[in-house]
Amino acid sequence: MEDHHILNVHELKTYFYTENGIVKAVDGISFQLGEREIVGLVGESGSGKTVTALSVLRLVPRPGRIVSGKVYLEGEDLLAKSEKEMARVRGRKVAIVFQDPSSSLDPLFTVGDQVQEIIMYHEGMPKKEAVERTTELFQRVGIPEPEKRIHMYPHEFSGGMRQRICIARALALSPKILFADEPTTNLDVTIQAQVLDLMRGLHNNLGMSMVIITHDMGIVADMAQRIVVLYAGNVCEAANTHDLFYSPKHPYTEALLEAVPRLDRHKKLGVIKGNIPNLIEPPSGCRFHPRCPYAKEICSQKVPELEKIDGNHYVACHRWRELALVGGA
Repeated sequence: MEDHHILNVHELKTYFYTENGIVKAVDGISFQLGEREIVGLVGESGSGKTVTALSVLRLVPRPGRIVSGKVYLEGEDLLAKSEKEMARVRGRKVAIVFQDPSSSLDPLFTVGDQVQEIIMYHEGMPKKEAVERTTELFQRVGIPEPEKRIHMYPHEFSGGMRQRICIARALALSPKILFADEPTTNLDVTIQAQVLDLMRGLHNNLGMSMVIITHDMGIVADMAQRIVVLYAGNVCEAANTHDLFYSPKHPYTEALLEAVPRLDRHKKLGVIKGNIPNLIEPPSGCRFHPRCPYAKEICSQKVPELEKIDGNHYVACHRWRELALVGGA
């Protein structure tokens, strides 16, 4: 593990034990996050992005279970910690903003109470000071009239404002790492841009590291320094954003880039045929091979290793040396 990596996830496996069989949702995922870095985890629904984040925070719901792997945060293995120790890590060292702010905010309590409770419990802070801290947090995330708004309930806010409240709550204990799970889903385009600008500003001003979880390659192109492409619980490709967009090496990455709309050129958007496979009985060999236009016999027979091409560029594809894939740049 390199010293400058604040987070190092190595060979993480998280399975769900259902009546129908074992769902291998995350099956050997590895990635790193540097100090003050933004990394994008991208892929279709069912690729393992959210389960990876929940595994790092040890919040995997039943019947899920982390089977093996290592998750190092500042050199400490989170998977070796007790639940009591993890309770001190969550929020203080690593926090998460969930996809749907409506379901993560309690409708029975004011938004101010939901942030103050965290501060008072973890910091032992008197209520008056917690109210002041909450007001400052609301102001920081761009909520107007924060002194008034902290006394309002979730239903009194728009979707974009609720997402800002969730971000403020995640920042309550000044974490070093923030996971943002599809932070702009269900928001209109203008509000999406505002939320992303807010997160970019928080990253610049607070010096946090971030992991942006999304299926939208356009978002990570604008936000992330590095991108990790996930498919069916595996890492397909990982690279600096510029390299991945200009010179993708995995057919799945190429397919994702072809599906990104462009304002500066007219092109027909690509469609990835088929669906994410059943992860109870995933395909043999490369899990993408049933949908891959370049697949050969070896692709269905042998699991490709994630190999280093150069610098920070890694790919898991038997044929990457032969293929001249089209970038999205």
